[in-house]
Amino acid sequence: MEVTGATLRTLGTGFKTNYQNGFDEVDPSWNKIAEEIPSTTASNEYGWLGEWPSLREWIGDRLIKALTGHSYTIKNKEFESTVGVKATDIEDDNLGIYAGRFKAMGRAAARWPDELVWPALAAGFSSECYDGQFFFDTDHPVGDPAEGNVKTVSNMQAGGGDPWFLLDTSQALMPLILQMRKRPVFTQQVDANTSERVFMKGQHLYGVDGRANVGYGFWQMAFASKAELNEDNFKAAYAAMTSLENDQGGKLAIKPTLLVVGSSNQWKADELLKKARKANGEDNILQGKVDGFVSPYLA
Repeated sequence: MEVTGATLRTLGTGFKTNYQNGFDEVDPSWNKIAEEIPSTTASNEYGWLGEWPSLREWIGDRLIKALTGHSYTIKNKEFESTVGVKATDIEDDNLGIYAGRFKAMGRAAARWPDELVWPALAAGFSSECYDGQFFFDTDHPVGDPAEGNVKTVSNMQAGGGDPWFLLDTSQALMPLILQMRKRPVFTQQVDANTSERVFMKGQHLYGVDGRANVGYGFWQMAFASKAELNEDNFKAAYAAMTSLENDQGGKLAIKPTLLVVGSSNQWKADELLKKARKANGEDNILQGKVDGFVSPYLA
């Protein structure tokens, strides 16, 4: 087969089909815990996360809530995957070997948001959110400094095991933010013989690239624990979330909806949420209390 620009474009159409087939096979799960927010610049600033929206009785003038001075910025990162197709394979019409590679590239592109979001959840023990504390921390400040009523609140349990997470995914904003600047785009190099890559390596390039990053929303909608996943610790986490208040002392009406675990805790999660009865024969009052999800990206 003669290597021309038209040939490369035709091959690119076939490779893109392989790519799309792989992409369509993946059922991503990041949207269970993250909100996609579009980005049109190199970064987005989320100063508004410092204010949890709530209504108060209107007495006198309106109480105007300005952004509280929190500076939380998510900077977009660049990602890519590239396959080099040998010029000799094109000349010899030996192209069947590439179908699987481009299909795998499509699957990788579809999994890309998952590979950003789920590790970010696990990294919440050591990554800052809008208030300057780690997303999962023991001393998130709550209250109005002007009123002198600031206190600290915890959204984690200490321990030595693999983490599990209790989340409220029913609010207007999910616990995590997937900031999308550029969705994965399949691209190709159609210069038949004058590019440096062709001259030096005898390869024609096809690939995918995108721009995005992940950050944290309201810490109040997430609770993490490294303690044993059992009934007492689950109840303590649930109670901690449902008792949360805003800066004015009003209830936030947090309602946990999802228990997220990794493979090491999946059977304990099933025992807590799916069994009708405990081992001692008592009714299991936690059955169906929240949904459960096992993430392959968590320990």
